[in-house]
Amino acid sequence: MRVRGSYFIFALPTVVIFGGSIFLLVVSHGATSVASTTSTAAKSHLVSASGEKTTPNAAEDGQFSKARRSMIEVLRHEGIKDGKVLAAMNEIQRQRFVPANRQSQSYDDCALQIGHEQTISRPYIVALMTELVKPSADKRVLDIGTGSGYQAAVLAKLCKEVDSIEIVEPLATTARKRLAALGYKNVNVRCGDGYHGWPEKGPFDIIVVAAAPDQVPQALVDQLAPGGRLVIPVGDDSQKLLLMEKDAHGIVQRREVLAVKFVPMTGEAQNNQKKHS
Repeated sequence: MRVRGSYFIFALPTVVIFGGSIFLLVVSHGATSVASTTSTAAKSHLVSASGEKTTPNAAEDGQFSKARRSMIEVLRHEGIKDGKVLAAMNEIQRQRFVPANRQSQSYDDCALQIGHEQTISRPYIVALMTELVKPSADKRVLDIGTGSGYQAAVLAKLCKEVDSIEIVEPLATTARKRLAALGYKNVNVRCGDGYHGWPEKGPFDIIVVAAAPDQVPQALVDQLAPGGRLVIPVGDDSQKLLLMEKDAHGIVQRREVLAVKFVPMTGEAQNNQKKHS
């Protein structure tokens, strides 16, 4: 069913499916109120079964749903096997996390500019980094380099809590508002230098970094809980994605995953690099 207007006539509550999300439409006093299967929506919003608030126009996701399914098939073909990660990325409307003039490219497997010389990572990298850290509902996450908030949204669907740091204040502010509007209640976003982590909130079971320092910040290793996993790009012109695991005794093992190209980590990381150059 395609929805164009705001009023409908139904004799009984009716379940309608939009792009994989479930909504309950109820007629009352000649107007239609809309609610999800789990909560009641405000009149100006729809609330999906996953808890995402969206305007009626954004709920018309048909033009993107096919592209999103195609993205998931590409991720499978590229070797992503974790069904929970794929399900989370299939549910999230990635077009909500990119600028309007880039929305037609939302599900292409490429990085996109989001302003302030920052990017949203290509879907494969988001999926790979998420899969590598083995997310689960009992884990707490530190996400460094919030950007538009897409990686934080993926992690929030799979983990207990996500604390996210963005050094560019306009991006941090916009991401915080976007995630709140979409109904993510387990994400905390603040503006700050991710090089130092978030010691007041640590230790973390998972740390995901979306900007490349020239070496792994010791503060992040220190804030990784025993049994935790840290995934981070490291390097300047030649970057490697590293996976670091801390065992129960605090011993850290690391391995290179693949060559990548991220935006450089700014702030203290950049200052340190200049000192050593």
